[in-house]
Amino acid sequence: MIERKLIGPFKQLLTMNNLPVNGPLNDNEIEVFEKAGILTEGGCIAEVGLFDTLAEEAKKNNCSIEEINSCTVAMPGFIDPHTHICWAGNRANDYSMRLEGKTYPDIAKSGGGIISTVEKTRNANADELAFLTADRAKRMLNDGVTTIEVKSGYGLTGSEEIKILQAIKKAGNFVQADLIPTCLAAHIKPYDFEGSNSAYLNFIVNDLLPEIYEKGLANRVDIYCDEMAFKPKEALDFLMKAKDMGFELTIHADQFTIGGSEVAAKVGAVSADHLEVSGIREIKLLAAGSVVPVALPASSVGLGTKFAPARKLLNAGASLAIGSDWNPGTAPMGDLLICAAILGVFEKLTNAETLAAITFRAAAALDLKDRGIIKKGNIADFIAFELNDYREILYNQGKIKPNIVWKNGIPVK
Repeated sequence: MIERKLIGPFKQLLTMNNLPVNGPLNDNEIEVFEKAGILTEGGCIAEVGLFDTLAEEAKKNNCSIEEINSCTVAMPGFIDPHTHICWAGNRANDYSMRLEGKTYPDIAKSGGGIISTVEKTRNANADELAFLTADRAKRMLNDGVTTIEVKSGYGLTGSEEIKILQAIKKAGNFVQADLIPTCLAAHIKPYDFEGSNSAYLNFIVNDLLPEIYEKGLANRVDIYCDEMAFKPKEALDFLMKAKDMGFELTIHADQFTIGGSEVAAKVGAVSADHLEVSGIREIKLLAAGSVVPVALPASSVGLGTKFAPARKLLNAGASLAIGSDWNPGTAPMGDLLICAAILGVFEKLTNAETLAAITFRAAAALDLKDRGIIKKGNIADFIAFELNDYREILYNQGKIKPNIVWKNGIPVK
């Protein structure tokens, strides 16, 4: 028999329901229930409303009640739409060199950069990578992130990329958060691949993606579109082939050079991520379509570069999601809430816009329609802060974390 359980009362409950996926948001648009409860059934949300009313029905129907005895603010579990948490080793030396004024080419020539992470990740076996990934995902779950996108891209050979995706899948058995795998074999052309960019991308399309599809290791494909990686024409051709094979598309776009957002619009990508150098033309392209822009402020902090133009994107009518970009090189912080709070300050985002960017709009960036909003039928992923007012969440700039996290209606913290 499927258990029905009532959870509450919550001083405030932010459902994030009935809000648009695109455009600006004001705080007065947020649906806030007071003295609210959430009725769960079989890991999903069965009802939302006044706790006392739901409690009367629960007692009549012999439903269990999980009482919350402190002042709490509840909201949907956070969703991180962009991470690279499957890797081995670290790049602390790179960070030190950047602080000394060294450029990325300088660091790469000295044995650092992405090549360093690729070598260390290749030297780790799938079990080691699964453990490292699960450990990072558990930290994120404790911070309220109940759904985590995880990219490959530190293997850069067929067997190594398969190993990483298998490790991500295995890590999902050790953590209650949902891990959403993405194939980023097109991160860069590997240093030990003898051939052109096009030859490497053809290898991914012809040899790697069919195996990934057959084994069910990922249904999303990503590519790093930039002058130092793959040019827009190369990315466009690659993504169209991946789309024809049945994969959903996302793209690392406009981080250092423009072109990626235009590719995202042309191929109908689910999201375009980074966007630090996007200009007026790129913003208009993203606002005109259904591509979800994903800002990655931790990368800007790590590199000392400007942030994605979040305010301009929203004002133009685009959506906006925020990811942690947790990776060993440019974004080692790995804290989604701090990332969101930082971007909110610098881009003048409202509470509603920032919280939307790490809940239902982040879900849209992953094409997930069953989470990010507390409403009947969605999975019961939600979190609670020991606070009196939801505005204190971002006011504390990410320092205060949830005191309770529910995944599929079960408390994990």
